[in-house]
Amino acid sequence: MVGSSEITDRNLDVSEKNIKDFMEALQVAGQLSADNVLQTLKLLKVKILNNKMATPRCQKVTDIIVDYMKTMKPEGELEELCTEVLLALGFQSPGIVIFKLWDRWHLNNLPPNGLLVAVGRLIFCQGADPYIGVTWEYILHLLRMAQKEDDMLAVCHVLKGLVISARKHLDLGTKNDEIMDITQEALSIKAYLTLRVLFNRWSLRSNNKVTEEALVIIGHLFFLIPPSKLKNQVNRLTRWLMTLMSAKVAPFYISQCIFQLIDALALSGCGGINLESQLGNIIGMLFKQLSETVEDSNHHSVQNHSLALKAFYILTKLYNDRVVTLIRENVESKDPAKIVSTIQIFTDVLQKVPQTEQLKNEVMHSVIIMIQEDLKPVQRALLNFIEMLIQHDYLAPPQGSIIINYVIKLSESDCSNEEDIQLTCSKILQMVTLPKLITLVCQPRNTLAFVPLSKMATKMALRARSLGQVPYLSSFHLRPTQFISPQKLLTHLVMFSLKPYREGEFGVSSLRLLYALHPITSLHPVINSNVGQLWMTEIPQMLQMLDDHTEKSLNQEEWEGRLLQFSSQSLLAIDDDSWLEQLIKVVLERINYFSDDDEEKAFLYKFFGFTLRTSRNIKMVQMMLSAILQTVHEELQEREGIAVALSIVSMKHLKVTLDQLQAYSAILTDKNSSSILKLMKEHQQREWGLVCNIIYLSYSKIISESKGAIFMHLDDILAIVLQHYRNCIVEKDKNLKLEYLDALTKLINILSSQPMAFQFKFPQKIEIVTFMMELIREEPLNSISSSIRQRAMNFITNFRKLHPLTEVEERTELLQTCFQSVLCLPSTEDLQKEASSSQEAQATEDLLMETLQSLLRLMETLIVEMPSQIQYCLEHLNIWLNSQNDNERERAMWCAARILGFTAKWNNFGVEIKFSRLGCLVRLLAMRCQDPVDNICFLSSQAVYNLYRILLLQKQMQRKKQGLWEEEGKSEVYSANVFYNNTFEIAKAFAEYFTEMQLTHLVLTAMEGLTDSKATVSLAAAQLMSAVMKERGRDMIKIEEIVEGIVGRLNLQLEPNTQEETMRAMCLLAGNNTHRVVPMLLNKTLPWDRTNLALWKAFGTRRETTISVLQLLIGILEKLHSREESREMAFQPVAVTCALCEMLSGSLCQEAVQELYPRLLLAILHHLYWVIEQNVPQKMVVYNREEGPGHKSKPFDPTSCALEVVKLVFMAAAYEGVVVYANQHHCWDLLSSPKFYYIGIMDLTSGIVKNCEPAILHRILNLIRNILYSSNYHRRILARTFYAQLLWHRSVAQTVGQDFLGNLIKWTNEPNIIMKEVGLRGISNLALHPGQSESLKSQVPFLRDFLKNEARVTMQAVKSLRNIICFGKQQNTKVVFCSISKQLRPLINDERDLVKISATSALGHMLHRVHKFKPGAITRREIYSFLVPLLLSIQDNNTEVVKACGGALTEWTKVIGWSSLTQTFQHTTLSDHIQVLEETCKYLVGTKKIQLVGEFLSQSFDFLTSPQSFLREAAINFIGLTIKRLTMKRIHEDDVELLQNAIGSLRNDPVESIQSLVTTTLKNLDEYLNPESISATRMSQLSNNIFKVTGMKTSERKKRLFKTVKQERDDDDNQKKNIWNWLRGPLNSLGNWHNRRVKTTPLIIGNSDK
Repeated sequence: MVGSSEITDRNLDVSEKNIKDFMEALQVAGQLSADNVLQTLKLLKVKILNNKMATPRCQKVTDIIVDYMKTMKPEGELEELCTEVLLALGFQSPGIVIFKLWDRWHLNNLPPNGLLVAVGRLIFCQGADPYIGVTWEYILHLLRMAQKEDDMLAVCHVLKGLVISARKHLDLGTKNDEIMDITQEALSIKAYLTLRVLFNRWSLRSNNKVTEEALVIIGHLFFLIPPSKLKNQVNRLTRWLMTLMSAKVAPFYISQCIFQLIDALALSGCGGINLESQLGNIIGMLFKQLSETVEDSNHHSVQNHSLALKAFYILTKLYNDRVVTLIRENVESKDPAKIVSTIQIFTDVLQKVPQTEQLKNEVMHSVIIMIQEDLKPVQRALLNFIEMLIQHDYLAPPQGSIIINYVIKLSESDCSNEEDIQLTCSKILQMVTLPKLITLVCQPRNTLAFVPLSKMATKMALRARSLGQVPYLSSFHLRPTQFISPQKLLTHLVMFSLKPYREGEFGVSSLRLLYALHPITSLHPVINSNVGQLWMTEIPQMLQMLDDHTEKSLNQEEWEGRLLQFSSQSLLAIDDDSWLEQLIKVVLERINYFSDDDEEKAFLYKFFGFTLRTSRNIKMVQMMLSAILQTVHEELQEREGIAVALSIVSMKHLKVTLDQLQAYSAILTDKNSSSILKLMKEHQQREWGLVCNIIYLSYSKIISESKGAIFMHLDDILAIVLQHYRNCIVEKDKNLKLEYLDALTKLINILSSQPMAFQFKFPQKIEIVTFMMELIREEPLNSISSSIRQRAMNFITNFRKLHPLTEVEERTELLQTCFQSVLCLPSTEDLQKEASSSQEAQATEDLLMETLQSLLRLMETLIVEMPSQIQYCLEHLNIWLNSQNDNERERAMWCAARILGFTAKWNNFGVEIKFSRLGCLVRLLAMRCQDPVDNICFLSSQAVYNLYRILLLQKQMQRKKQGLWEEEGKSEVYSANVFYNNTFEIAKAFAEYFTEMQLTHLVLTAMEGLTDSKATVSLAAAQLMSAVMKERGRDMIKIEEIVEGIVGRLNLQLEPNTQEETMRAMCLLAGNNTHRVVPMLLNKTLPWDRTNLALWKAFGTRRETTISVLQLLIGILEKLHSREESREMAFQPVAVTCALCEMLSGSLCQEAVQELYPRLLLAILHHLYWVIEQNVPQKMVVYNREEGPGHKSKPFDPTSCALEVVKLVFMAAAYEGVVVYANQHHCWDLLSSPKFYYIGIMDLTSGIVKNCEPAILHRILNLIRNILYSSNYHRRILARTFYAQLLWHRSVAQTVGQDFLGNLIKWTNEPNIIMKEVGLRGISNLALHPGQSESLKSQVPFLRDFLKNEARVTMQAVKSLRNIICFGKQQNTKVVFCSISKQLRPLINDERDLVKISATSALGHMLHRVHKFKPGAITRREIYSFLVPLLLSIQDNNTEVVKACGGALTEWTKVIGWSSLTQTFQHTTLSDHIQVLEETCKYLVGTKKIQLVGEFLSQSFDFLTSPQSFLREAAINFIGLTIKRLTMKRIHEDDVELLQNAIGSLRNDPVESIQSLVTTTLKNLDEYLNPESISATRMSQLSNNIFKVTGMKTSERKKRLFKTVKQERDDDDNQKKNIWNWLRGPLNSLGNWHNRRVKTTPLIIGNSDK
């Protein structure tokens, strides 16, 4: 029976969870069905083989599998699969599996056979060597315990592995102490002990698998046992092997064992005294082995021959002369060439030496040996040798008969010998006399040679008669010991004529031989001439009949009749009782001893009957009837033959035959005269049954052949029948009862089949039926070892037609007796487990099925007699339909289904069948339609359908009587297939007429069954509830009572399947009554218990219910959050999210969620915004999720619960990509924060746009469009954020009739910073799509104003402008870029990193776009202005800033054409940005565009006053690296001074590092100006000023870095005065310097400042 389980065999994977569930379920015996275990073990084996398992897991799985094998004792494929799983585990850790052998449980019991088999295989594996010794020690213990064949074979598996593995290590020549856990000496001792245990404890003397395996093991043990001990065992081993040969053990195993024994002894150098003494026996055994036919396709056959030859080889080496002598004496070589040579030697010697008796004996002995071997290649030579022997009178009996028989054998008609061999045989046989030849013809062993022999005899007889030498057979019976008698000859030839076309000519040859001998027979002193005349007439006609037909066209029955007629006529012609008596004795003798063919034997019995029927001697008839009743009757064919013979005799001698049968039956009841009691006790019951069978068969045949005369004696016969059993003289065992019932049943069957039987009353019927019920009650209820109960029921069924009929009270007792005896039997599986073999198990199963069929036929019989009683018949099945045993329920349901089906097949219900308790019956059958046993479900569906048909047919009959129209097509609506496993259809068929109160009462009643102790009953109750709620759920009343009742029972921890079905019922109820059920469940206190959570989860498993419940929950969220939220935490919205967590966590809600997806998502996101702004108590838990066995439940607060629902909505809608995107962008953290909620919505919407179909995006757009200007601030934020980010998708941005830009500009003008950012984000997305260029170009000035705003607003404004430039029209790109460059440039060095990165990255994209359209001078000028800010920002310590700058500079170099720097900027990192700056400055100076260098330096001066210390330092670095590459001596003094002043302005900078950098830079600048002398520099500067003032020119013109403004000369004196006043200071200094130089010239060299 199929057991229920949570783990199904369908769609089963090999995940860790499934394996864990399976292993846990496997530990509970019977929880899993055999099919589930089988399929899962296959997957488990594959997983173990393909994956490395941890040792603890490996140990655990091994323990569970072994415990399962110990508990459940699996058989067949399941046991093999358990073994394979253990093998797979053992391949990874052999020790874990091997150690399971010596668990404590095994101390007094054998381990499971599967475990032993697995260990036997694992011993060969690498890593098993250290366990050989300890395993062997344990196996020695098991050897003494094993008794059953299966156990012994399992132990042999291990022992075989041990000895082979041990031999392997010894043969390798390694140090076994280092590999195995046992020394060689200890191993030798264990091997010897093992041999002793096998001999002393195991019975190894029969032909079975255990003996074969033991031979293999013992053969290997020979090599491990010390030679001295092995030699002492040779005598015993030889005797044992000879015994096994006598037991017909397979030759291969014996040959192998002999070879291994001789080989092991030979390894010691000598075989020993014992081996020499046993040479004759051993060689004899080997010759027998070699005599076996070698089949090339049979490996063992080939090996047997090979091993025997090897054994001969070794023996010859050990005992040369002795072995050769023995071989010659036996002449048993298998080499045909040697035998032919031997024959030639005999032929030559025989003709040259005196033919002494001793020689003849030796020759005949050798010939007989060769005849016995009968080798095909030797036949020709041997026949020639025999022909020569006959010439020398070698055919003297008894050896001569052996040679003749051999020749006859070679001449057989079906022999495949060559033609020349058959001709030689014919030549040899013609040397035999005619009487001898005819005698040979009639010998049974020469049947195959009958045709050639009979032809030869016929030819010899006709030839003798043509020569006038009539071969009278009168001398035949004068020597009866030598030749055949006429009676035997007649019988033999008639019998051979029975199959006339056998071998083509059997019948013709027999008849022709009879015809050739008929004159001889006519002259026999006993037979008169009438016989000869009859044969001369009849035989030719019979031969003609055979010529006119073929084997296919000849009517065999007609031919047998012709032969019997011929025989009868012959006997009538003989008219001699003495001769007839001899003939009958011959027939009896042939029946008893010579006839093996069934058809021939059946004909012999008829031949006997016809022969005896011709007799007029009553005494002889009585004597011969008595004689045939005493003949062999072991076989059914023999007993039937006796019965046929008696029936034939009864046609003329009825009274004599019945009297003889009655007299013969006395041995059944008379202890004084019965011959049965003289037999051994174990044979008495068998003989009693056979005699009983003969008597009743005889009665049956006589009844069949009789034409009414027998019926006058039948009541007496039935009375005798009962007396036979009641007065039985032997013990009434099972077999005796079966024999008796079998015989009696055949008698009653024949009697019931006779039309005349119904004209009589049989008073013995009631007594016989009562007797049969007694037999049924006597049968055990725990087994079905016999068919007694079945045959007894069959007997009653067949006996029903005879009068008088059975009464109602007797019917009740009969049904109860039969039900009790049959339905209470153990299950098929239990019965099969008790069987000792698979054949016995199959026989038991067949017998059980036949018994059930007999019970069914009996029930049908009783219903046919009284159709109105069907309900009472079914009521008797109630107790078994409600049984806790699966097999009892199944059988009872099978009976109910068949009886209802039998009744439903009636076309006309003439008698009304009332079902007064129809409701109880329908409920019971409906519940069984969901029985855990699949077959019960099927049978119940059949029963329900048949009951429905009965009701429908009765209804139609009533409508016809009332003259109403028939409801057409009603019967086609339902079928058994519809009801199969479908309680819903049953409810629909039977419950559609119920009222609301009846429906409610049915559910409340079924609810009581949910807590039934029987799992199947509780499950059926739940399924019935589901079925009714599905069909009529909307018509239910008392909803609150039903809901509370279901919830209350679910809290009682129902059986898993029942709980699941109850959940389904609740789901259906909620789907039909959503507005009444859901609020009740939402009002439960949070956090909910497992039952409430499971209910909500169930609501997500059915589409209609899911949609209905989701719509209500969404409505609750929308309604409660539609107004401005209060600061107080509301309860119901949080409960809704908890409910959604469970509903959406299943996999069956996808379709419903997709239908409500946008609305559900927006409602949850709005609720999330509301939750995160509430004052939620710290560590508040509203929902707990079970994380699986062994894990704690995960608590959720209102926020995390709402977030979980958001994730589940995406997962349930099949948009896992959105969740992945959200995880990557940290959306959940953003959504959890009131401050960054809108940013989380933006990123989440991005994920939706990337992963959802356009249709979904438009559905979201249509929903949010209506709440863009909602009075609820939360709704506005949510809607506008979605709205702005949805514009990222082109299909949304191109939606017709939408003023996207107008809405976005309105939001940017609102004072709320978030609204500004959202609006700018939307504009940025809108700019991505074609068709928006012109409208957005006009908004550039408007957007430009946002570049000086809060950071995120500024960033969004930058992105908007970037997208306008990058995705706008070509003609607008450069114009827009130039218009915003002034405002964008400061952002490159903004103190806010995010703004800086955003602006720099945007600049890179803009430059890439501008580069495509070949910028002009104005655009290039604007682009040049970005170089210094970028070079300063690239010195930042922020990696992202450096990266953005590198990208922007890369695009800058492409636009300007500085291609040599492109690669430098592309790979800029934080570690090398100063080096990159230095390379840039070097390249900049190298362009020789001194004015451009000056512009960049001038631009950097502006950053020296920046409030950002980083920018001031970066500017100093840029200036320093630039002047490093300039030739400062050629730079105009004003520019140098300007540089010095600009740098020197930072000498007092608050940052010390900047002060140090300024000092270093100034010092470097001085060195660049005049490496020789600073004074020279100052002098040069003074002279230059003078030249400038006076208008005089210097010798070399210096370059100007910075642009100067030309001034007009002013001739005004004040102007000149001012100039000379300015010169006065330097001139005075010059004078002072000159004076000092004159004074110190002789003493000082170098710089005067020192």
